[in-house]
Formats: sequence, C-alpha cells, structure tokens
Amino acid sequence: MAGKTRKPTMVLLVRHGQTPTTGAVLPGRAPGLSLSDRGQKQAEQAAARIAALSAERIGAVYASPMERAQQTAAPIARAVGRRVRVLDGLNECDFGQWTGRRLSDLRRRRDWRRVQQTPSGFRFPGGESFAEMQARMTGALQSLVDRHPGSTVVAVSHADTIKAAVSHASGAHLDMFQRIVVSPCSITAIVYGEDGPLVLAVNSTSDLQALVPS
Repeated sequence: MAGKTRKPTMVLLVRHGQTPTTGAVLPGRAPGLSLSDRGQKQAEQAAARIAALSAERIGAVYASPMERAQQTAAPIARAVGRRVRVLDGLNECDFGQWTGRRLSDLRRRRDWRRVQQTPSGFRFPGGESFAEMQARMTGALQSLVDRHPGSTVVAVSHADTIKAAVSHASGAHLDMFQRIVVSPCSITAIVYGEDGPLVLAVNSTSDLQALVPS
C-alpha cells in the first residue's frame, strides 16, 4: 500500500520592518533594536495583506528572537488570530565582530568583496559562516513544514536568512544569494511539497491573492 501523500505547506517569509539603523548599520543579534515608526506601519500593512488571504489559512505565526522581528510579527498574529511563537532557527546571522559596525566602514574592508561575490566560503570573525546560516535557516523551515502539513505558516526573519532560503529553494548556489533583494516587510512565498519547493514570490509588496502554483 502506497504511503499517504502529505499536503504541501506554504511558508510566508516576512522580513522585519524598517528600524532606525536600516541601511546604515549591521545590527546582527545586538539586543534592543526596535522598529521605527515607518517600520511599524510597514508591519501593519503586511498584516493586512496576509489577513486578506483568509485568517483560516494561516496555521501559525513564528518569529526570530530579535525584537524587531517579534514586533513585526505581532500585528500579523493579531490579524489572523494567532499568537507569535519564537523560533531560534529564524534568527539573524551571527555577524560576530562585525555586529554593530557601520556599513560604510565595512564596505571599505578587503573582506567585503568576498561577502558579496563568494559568500559561501566566508565566516564572520567570531560568528557564523553563510553556509551555517543557510543550513540553520533551511532546517528551521523544514521543522515548520513538518509541524504544519497542508497549512500556511508565517515566518518573520531577516534579509540574509530569507535570501539564503530562496537560494536553497530555487536550487541556486549560495554564492548567488546576494543577487536577491529582500526589502523591509516584503513577503516571500515558498511552497514545500513532496516534489520539492516552489518559489511563488520573492520580495512581494503587493496583493497575495494570486499565490498559487501554476
């Protein structure tokens, strides 16, 4: 007797909203960084877009341990009648000694070119490698798929982790992931089924109603 086919799970990956340091500083896992007023409005807008899919479709809302991610997840969870669950695997990359540094300073470092062109072989001093980050993130997403078969799950995370997940799901080498753009509070949709993942949308800031596999 053939095994029962498991229904696919859609994961809506939401980047956290804008903060006062977005685009200027590499905050990493430093505590205490909250959304800006604009970031809070972005989170409310993302919540409305996700709720428009029908709240019954959303099986769970998860977020990175970082404050900015949980603050983004809060209005989404309210809009769909769920609570925010914290999942460590969705956390920001551990930038080690680069944490809190200004991007304008980091761009002058010789290592910056490696980060942009061959990230698969780079490890942040005292922190994670990009490969470790990708493995952690994809493992976290697989755990959500296993927990919520046939459901739609929201996972609020960070730009690099979402880009790494898209790279993995699309079969692209990790060295290509810097070519993907993930803006604050954009929504990326990936369906995980028995035949592998399908990337339905990346960096979406528009209507989600048409998110169905072709």
